[in-house]
Amino acid sequence: MSYLWSVFTKPWPELPGDELGRLVAGLGFTGAEIPVRDTAYVTPATAEAELPKFAAQLRAEGVEPISIASDLSEATFAACAQAGVPMIRIMAPLGPDGYVASVRRTRRLLEETAALAEQYGVQVGVQPHHGKFMSSSLGVMQLLEGLPGQFKVVWDAAHDALAGDDPAITLELVRERLGIVNLKNVKYVEADGGWKPWFVQAGEGLSDWSAVFRHLQDFTGPICLTGQYSDPSVPVEERLRADLQAAVTSSLADPSGG
Repeated sequence: MSYLWSVFTKPWPELPGDELGRLVAGLGFTGAEIPVRDTAYVTPATAEAELPKFAAQLRAEGVEPISIASDLSEATFAACAQAGVPMIRIMAPLGPDGYVASVRRTRRLLEETAALAEQYGVQVGVQPHHGKFMSSSLGVMQLLEGLPGQFKVVWDAAHDALAGDDPAITLELVRERLGIVNLKNVKYVEADGGWKPWFVQAGEGLSDWSAVFRHLQDFTGPICLTGQYSDPSVPVEERLRADLQAAVTSSLADPSGG
């Protein structure tokens, strides 16, 4: 199986597309997810004008934009369509009014968005996320039930582990809607009399990346390393180089290849 090895470029929010493309390519990646946020180089307010140029600069360095992390406004869909970016990644937040009301609110948003996804030919990827978001793959699949095929699951190894799930089950569960596989790893550490997630490198956490690849079956979409590490003492670039090699090695351990 051949994968598009990608990286979430959140660690370098200030870099323009040409510099970012050279950095990402130099780390060994050929794909990238771009944050389109107020704190990033491309913002929601500037996306329609800037995202096509930014994406073209990445491609000139051999890096294909796989998605953006942003909102679901029409301007964002239009920017993705103009830039040739296939997906907008979001999460499903849980508000103070509780889980059921939060799910209903997000479902209404997605239903309203369906026309934009169809009009602009851009997918919406929903990622499970530990904490104040819908955290399970099952929850996200239920959220997307009955929606058009443009609505995908962005499966995440670390958040799957934090939910106490097994990739043998969840990857099969989301198979029909699987759009991107996020790779990061995590463990719990003791803090302030309790426990908190601590994001670590490939072989140090709760997620077994080799097991992930054993259960990807015929998935041919992007594999995205998110570049999230809780310990800042080692440069993120150094960690990503090591984790990319670990991911490739894990994929090759699967009998289907990598």
